[in-house]
Amino acid sequence: MSTYRPAAASIAPDAPLVILGVALLLVGLVAISSASIEYADWHFQNPWFHTQRHLFYLVLALAAGALVYRVSPQFWLKTGWVWLFIALAALILVLIPGVGREVNGSQRWLPLGPFTLQPSEFAKMAMVIYLAGYMVRREHEVRNHWQGFLKPMAVLFAATLLLMIEPDFGATVIVAGSAFGMLFLAGVKLGHFMLVLGGALAAGLVLVVSEPYRLKRLTAYTDPWADPFDTGFQLTQSLIAFGRGEWLGVGLGNSVQKLFYLPEAHTDFVFSIWAEETGFAGALAVISIYVALIGRILWVGRTALAAGNPFGAYICYGVALVFSGQAFVNIGVSCGLLPTKGLTLPFVSYGGTSLIICCCMLALVLRIERDGRSQGRPA
Repeated sequence: MSTYRPAAASIAPDAPLVILGVALLLVGLVAISSASIEYADWHFQNPWFHTQRHLFYLVLALAAGALVYRVSPQFWLKTGWVWLFIALAALILVLIPGVGREVNGSQRWLPLGPFTLQPSEFAKMAMVIYLAGYMVRREHEVRNHWQGFLKPMAVLFAATLLLMIEPDFGATVIVAGSAFGMLFLAGVKLGHFMLVLGGALAAGLVLVVSEPYRLKRLTAYTDPWADPFDTGFQLTQSLIAFGRGEWLGVGLGNSVQKLFYLPEAHTDFVFSIWAEETGFAGALAVISIYVALIGRILWVGRTALAAGNPFGAYICYGVALVFSGQAFVNIGVSCGLLPTKGLTLPFVSYGGTSLIICCCMLALVLRIERDGRSQGRPA
């Protein structure tokens, strides 16, 4: 039986988690300001257009995170299915012609006046909350019976199908990967896990080869210089940015690749501009912050499990998987280690929905850590 009790309101949030999260937010603000100046000046006649919007998103994200931090994890445990339903409804809504906004051939955004909402980002958090609650309620079934494993797989299939119709292959990989990781950590039978995982990988391979643009991306990243002005253009420009950065970078604001050479310089490839301007040292510093943040989140999850709070532990594991997966894919794409796909760098890339969801997920972990400390068990 769980020994979980709510936290005392007077206990301060975990300092390492706060410091690491704020550090990434500041890196993102500086990187976006530098990477977007020329682009914003050309397209909006205001060099600080994206910086101002990002600051607004940052205020919203911090406010949303503060609100989530004040809510007891028991609320999320009881309402996980509600958030999943809302996420699936939003993923359906964005596909309706005339409702969802199409950009570059993908219909991933819901226009809300001057701003846009990306349902795939909300789906990541909703899936983590739902699965964490499901694994607490159905612990014996998940660990010992096929149906306990297949039920969440049906929900995951519905979510990934909607994401692929948009299409958003990057979000599909993160949602599916974090779900499989959470179920594995919950103790499902290895045979069940490997069989379903093998089927999922086979389905992913079929999805890749079924669309010519996905197959071109997969083959282009292995040798981007074979077609540097078409399929390999983004990656070659990103690699040039890394090469120019050398050890200490060319200096903040002095990037050449952001001058319309590298597309999406302030979103998907913001790490490339950061590496160009701050060099190997700056890139390594950001990677180190991510490693420390994810390690701390996993430590909080382990401590929550030892304190009799499995729901909190599974939330932490899911958040760590989402953050680590997105950071690995985004940085891997920028470095040429992975095929090109559109995924934001958590806390750093430009994008309001991503920033808000990242702060909310970190706030969940902060609340779980605070609840653990209130019981006299420091994390």
